[in-house]
Amino acid sequence: MRRKKYNKIIEVILLITATVVISGCHNIALLNPKGTIGIEQRTLIISAILLMLIVVIPVILMAFIFSWKYRASNTGAKYRPNWAHSTTIEVVVWTIPIIIIAILGSITWKSTHELDPSKPIVTNKKPMIIEVVSLDWKWLFIYPEQGIATVNELAFPKEIPIEFKVTSDSVMNSFFIPQLGGQIYAMAGMQTKLHLIGNEAGKYAGFSSSYSGRGFSGMKFTAIVTQNTDDFDQWVAKVKASPNNLNTTNAFQALAAPTENNQVAYFSSVKQNLFKDAISKFTGDIAMHTDTTTHPDINMGEDTYAGSEE
Repeated sequence: MRRKKYNKIIEVILLITATVVISGCHNIALLNPKGTIGIEQRTLIISAILLMLIVVIPVILMAFIFSWKYRASNTGAKYRPNWAHSTTIEVVVWTIPIIIIAILGSITWKSTHELDPSKPIVTNKKPMIIEVVSLDWKWLFIYPEQGIATVNELAFPKEIPIEFKVTSDSVMNSFFIPQLGGQIYAMAGMQTKLHLIGNEAGKYAGFSSSYSGRGFSGMKFTAIVTQNTDDFDQWVAKVKASPNNLNTTNAFQALAAPTENNQVAYFSSVKQNLFKDAISKFTGDIAMHTDTTTHPDINMGEDTYAGSEE
């Protein structure tokens, strides 16, 4: 009697758990993509799961079938205590996994090259460049074409390919907008690239998916995909109306100081080559206060971005 009661409790718990999990599936970011790269990655995830279920589902079914067939009360079941080998079973349990692994390997090889983060998205529209610097514990976004910068918020128009140039001013982090596409690491003294595109207007959560210290849990940002370029221009105008700026090295260093749960901040102008400076100070190519005559291609003065530069 007590055993039946416990079984009933377990059944209720499992039912509640399954209901909660299924009801929340529509909120799983990776399975609800809003960008071309994210959609392709979802297809890859689902394909891999379905292929693996070819093995998992039969195993689960056989666990129940065998338990029922060879139950103690079924005296008609064959009993062969000396049975030890079956060539047919060996062929099945080895051949099916080999085929699945071969298919998965082929799909992974193909998708790895097609979804290479550094590979530009093929489109007839000019890509927008956004420079990303991970700080402790916040994200700095620099718009070289617009001459602005923001903290923990970025925006770009729908259906415009975005080229993210990513680095870190501190420890390694991972730049990730799940609904738009895969992540890319941000590393000090290095530049990585990530190409994404938003297919639907909206606000999408972004964060660091790599642990980076005490304030890691609050290192989040919002990616705003605007309906059109006019909406994006309005957002740019709002940023340019900010009284804050990053025109000097000291201003950047003050911003880079460790903070937790940093609020969104706008900067109406940015020191020229700030992104390059953030990389160079770790590589030894140029110090933050080096005379620019040694490196004529990098302007260390108080100029702000006037246009796009590579």
